Amino acid sequence: MKEPVQCPLCYVYQINLMAEIDKRHYFECSICRLIFLSPDERPSCAEEKAHYDTHENDPEDQRYRTFLDQLAVPLAGQLSAGASGLDYGSGPGPALATMLREQGFKMEIYDPFFAPDSTVLQKAYDFITCSETVEHFFKPGLEFDRFNRILRHDGWLGIMTQMPEPEKEFSEWHYIRDPTHVCFYNMETMHWIARYYNWKLHTPQKNVVLFHISGEETISGLKE
Repeated sequence: MKEPVQCPLCYVYQINLMAEIDKRHYFECSICRLIFLSPDERPSCAEEKAHYDTHENDPEDQRYRTFLDQLAVPLAGQLSAGASGLDYGSGPGPALATMLREQGFKMEIYDPFFAPDSTVLQKAYDFITCSETVEHFFKPGLEFDRFNRILRHDGWLGIMTQMPEPEKEFSEWHYIRDPTHVCFYNMETMHWIARYYNWKLHTPQKNVVLFHISGEETISGLKE
């Protein structure tokens, strides 16, 4: 008999089968509203690495820089000069870290495949960036716990990930076509994360979320 499926973010078993697409099964948690691929259908490490090797994240590509500015610009506006940050999931070309260094921020990078030095995860940071990364997490609950531990009080967590659009069919969404995308977050999920960790939530634009580790109430919108 197949084991019950548990939400990889909030760990409850109150989940529902949301869709079966191309023999892949997607579940939705009734508590945090995370949508996730069935754990036994996730890609292997070798399959992940092979797919990531096809990415072209050139720090000198102006179009890619413009894309990353969706996260970098609103986040940088909240940081103090010289703040220390970690680009978590930096990929084969750490473009975002390069951009933030150019603005005077101190940056470390971590990526389980391309920058696997785990000593950087033992340090404390003023901010962490996750650009097109959280959708790859097999165990998002453990990852967000880690962020909560290594972010300093008054720190920031900046996330960019595409979110499902209610007016579009999930089965037609291009984001699920990437075989390494296994978790999908909507704003209900982001609000759940903010409540759980007592973070303040900011939504500067579509598909970009900033969490402020302030211990204050959750709100939307950036400070002036």
